[in-house]
Amino acid sequence: MEPCGGGGRLGELRREAAEYYRGHRVPQRVEEALNALFPLCPADLYGALANYFSTFSKAPVICKLAGRKVLDGVGKPTLEVEIYCTVKNYEKRICSAIMSSHSHVPENASPEINEGDEKERSDSVATAVEWVNESLNAVLRDLKPTDQCEVDKMLGEYFRKKVEEKKIQKEEEEATAPLSCAPSAVALSGKKKAAKPGKKMSSTERTIPPAEPIEPVLCGSLAIGGTSLAVAKAGATINHIPLYLHIALLKYNQDSPKEMTLPHPMITLLNCEKFSPAKLKLVKEVMLIPPAQLSLKQPSPQLADNKKGKAPNTGKKAPLPPLKRVSHLGCLITGWDNLEQPLLLMQTACNNIGLELGTDMYLAINCAAHELMDYVKGKYEILTGTFKSPDEMVDVYVELINKFPSIIALVDPLRKEDRQQWSNICCALGSKCYLIAEDAAANISKLKIDQSTNVPMCSGVVLKYINQTKVSDLIEFTGLLDGQRHITILGSPDGESSDDSLVDLAVGLGARFIKLGGLSRGERVTKYNRLLAIEEELAKNRTLRSEANFEFTDFAEETQPEKELSDVIPPPAQDSLPPQLSQPALQVHSLPAQLPDNNTLT
Repeated sequence: MEPCGGGGRLGELRREAAEYYRGHRVPQRVEEALNALFPLCPADLYGALANYFSTFSKAPVICKLAGRKVLDGVGKPTLEVEIYCTVKNYEKRICSAIMSSHSHVPENASPEINEGDEKERSDSVATAVEWVNESLNAVLRDLKPTDQCEVDKMLGEYFRKKVEEKKIQKEEEEATAPLSCAPSAVALSGKKKAAKPGKKMSSTERTIPPAEPIEPVLCGSLAIGGTSLAVAKAGATINHIPLYLHIALLKYNQDSPKEMTLPHPMITLLNCEKFSPAKLKLVKEVMLIPPAQLSLKQPSPQLADNKKGKAPNTGKKAPLPPLKRVSHLGCLITGWDNLEQPLLLMQTACNNIGLELGTDMYLAINCAAHELMDYVKGKYEILTGTFKSPDEMVDVYVELINKFPSIIALVDPLRKEDRQQWSNICCALGSKCYLIAEDAAANISKLKIDQSTNVPMCSGVVLKYINQTKVSDLIEFTGLLDGQRHITILGSPDGESSDDSLVDLAVGLGARFIKLGGLSRGERVTKYNRLLAIEEELAKNRTLRSEANFEFTDFAEETQPEKELSDVIPPPAQDSLPPQLSQPALQVHSLPAQLPDNNTLT
């Protein structure tokens, strides 16, 4: 036997083995020669040799995409994307991602509108499957799944090409279509009543800003978001790290964070049916938020001290309306006759289990004000037959927060078109609670293109991973929000699946809150379980950082020039993403440990 070294028979075998790990088949004679040369070598030596030669192997690359139609948690069709990579000369399935379905159809839509939405959704999923299996399969072949920026760049170029093709097709159809008489009047989105001919409009009606048209969604756009998310999951799998850490490394330019925070869950307890016989329309969701310093698994101190698990019931009782059904958000749907009923019910329920609102738990209200506007009257219908102008709505919310200081977040208290009223409510309540834009926020991809938040003055924005949104879009946009002292809330769309990637995205992006719905549907409970698992993992690694208090922004301290510029976010630098937080531009107030006991109505 020749001595070990770079020359001779053994050196030749080493070179041939290295060639194998570079992507070539190893000749059978090499395997036979190794067995002959090292018949008595232990198995761990062969493992060491394999590990050594694997350092010369090619990095895994994408070899195939597979798209298919699947069903989400409410039985609606949506898209699943599978990623296959070439790993050490073998094709291997790495992971898959399921996109959540999303719909802009309101709750009280007619059967004809719902039927049209179902057909549009089915066509979009079918087109997305075709894009993934054909075009995108060829576009992304041989790209590294760890190179998220390059993958998303290719996806963006492909999507822009499809948008341009659609535009040209539409222009050709309009050019060849026969001329027809345009209708004399077009109903505004959300309009409840038709204006009578010849009726003179009041000054309020003339000045109310009309609703912005819903941005059209290109048929098949699910393929872009689904593929980008699947590639991100594949990159995390290839690097042998969890997805949330992979996202954090992408956001902070591969600089591993020493500590990470968990987003605070917004847990939906009640879904208030706006179109039921009940009178209340102002509240869509009542959500529970645990204290900032409380672990997700940690019980409340009061519960541990109270032997019976009950506390004296103080305050007025609210009658519980009949429970109807469980919503797609995973919570009970009920109807109410006034604003105080659901809030007093929450107060009573917390008291009965030994919790005190404002200390042990806090509330958030999703107002969904865009669903309330009567465009004939130019006012919001907050109760059946009770209307408030945009300016009067600000006073309504000021009175609400003064009576119920345990409410620390209002979601969509106004339409995004009422920008002056958003500024007014931020100055009036910004130091007491979060004013959050959900429907009032534009599409993430459009925000990225415009390099502007395109939202009214607010405390933060709810972002949803839907349609053509890419992982790079989320990373860039949340970096911009961080730099402007806006908080980020990751929200789940209407039709969720069992894919729990949204939680990893929220943790990796450093979102302040995560809005997942209730705890009564499996596809939503799965995400809460994932949040618990990440908390346990971070605590075990000693990288979990908890926040002491909620912090609110005092918008009233801003100067007028700062107010004018607060809605516009400058474009990021090309060579790096923005830091996690810039120097505070606004005065920040922490939530007091004990709120005044003023939760009962007079």
